[in-house]
Amino acid sequence: MSHGPLGGITVLDLSSVGPAARASRWLSDYGAAVVKVGPVPTVRGPGVQIVPPFHAYSGQRGIRRTLIDLKASEGRAVFLRLTARADVIIESFRPGVADRLGIGYDDVKGRNPRIVYCSTSGYGQHGPRSQWAGHDLNYLAVAGFLHTSGRGPDGRPVLPGATVADSAGGGLHAVTAILASLVARAQTGEGCYLDVSIADGVLALMALQVDEYLAVGRSPEPGSGLLTGRYACYDTYRTSDGGWLAVAAIEPRFWANLCRTLGLEKWINHQTDDAVQDDVRRDLAAVLAGRSRLDWETDLAGADTCIAAVRPVEEVVVDEHFSARGAVIEAQHPSHGALRQLGPLLAGAPRAEQPVVLPDPATTDTDELLSAAGYTASDCRELRAKGVVG
Repeated sequence: MSHGPLGGITVLDLSSVGPAARASRWLSDYGAAVVKVGPVPTVRGPGVQIVPPFHAYSGQRGIRRTLIDLKASEGRAVFLRLTARADVIIESFRPGVADRLGIGYDDVKGRNPRIVYCSTSGYGQHGPRSQWAGHDLNYLAVAGFLHTSGRGPDGRPVLPGATVADSAGGGLHAVTAILASLVARAQTGEGCYLDVSIADGVLALMALQVDEYLAVGRSPEPGSGLLTGRYACYDTYRTSDGGWLAVAAIEPRFWANLCRTLGLEKWINHQTDDAVQDDVRRDLAAVLAGRSRLDWETDLAGADTCIAAVRPVEEVVVDEHFSARGAVIEAQHPSHGALRQLGPLLAGAPRAEQPVVLPDPATTDTDELLSAAGYTASDCRELRAKGVVG
């Protein structure tokens, strides 16, 4: 049994990439026994499912894998038998596909009424956009995130540096819903169906901006608010080394500390004075351009000024703070050898012994999983011979 808060919880994950894969990754970090269910390769290749890079999703650390032909009646029977021993199913097919395959919630619930069945999709299982194809950028667009974000020189919305919709709007959304449902199941004994819409998740992240508009009729535009660049106290500034410093001195006392430290006392009482923001920004930029981002961070960060150097990933992974918190761990991949990766980072997730041995993507755990579900060795050989499992 896996250790951690979710020890004893079994998750069947039908996804390969995207929000669902992120969700199962985090559930595994919390101790759930996650089983990836993929398609059986054909003579034409692995099929339509995307195969992620070997390092993606922590190299499938701690996750088992099986291959099942869900379009074959015997394959569906195998999967449904596996669901009888599962607690959670995560799927990311286009809405309606799981039902057409005969592995939807109703198909599973009849065999396991305790199942928590989580469908992740871009726009949800119903609604005018439910059948739209999409990716992270699309969900950020429809939910208002891109419109309220910063703009490039030509007025174009700036592309985010990470997949915010997939990660928070979808992955963490799914994890939160699944955990809440498991808590409810402990009280009622019954599972449930979860319709996780990534766009809904992004809209939830936009609650402060949307609720402001709904309450007072003020539409949040790029640069119109405190947190979107209206004031000089919340912005990024170029430094002498060509890097950038993030300034987020929102509270008046932090702003005052920053102004005093930089010799800009005259602007202390003008933090939110719209009439002089260009002047404040110009003076702040001129001073900060005089030294490197790390020099400024060394002098200012500990002085209650709310600044931080903008770091590239190559600096992040050797950063002393993250190192002290054990963010990066050692791992061993069967074909790529020794490597480093982010370890379990979310609070409450147990830390693994290092180096972590990653699973071999060329092998599966099918025989072990089917045996636990009641299939004999002879059954497994026959199913493999027919191409039902792999």
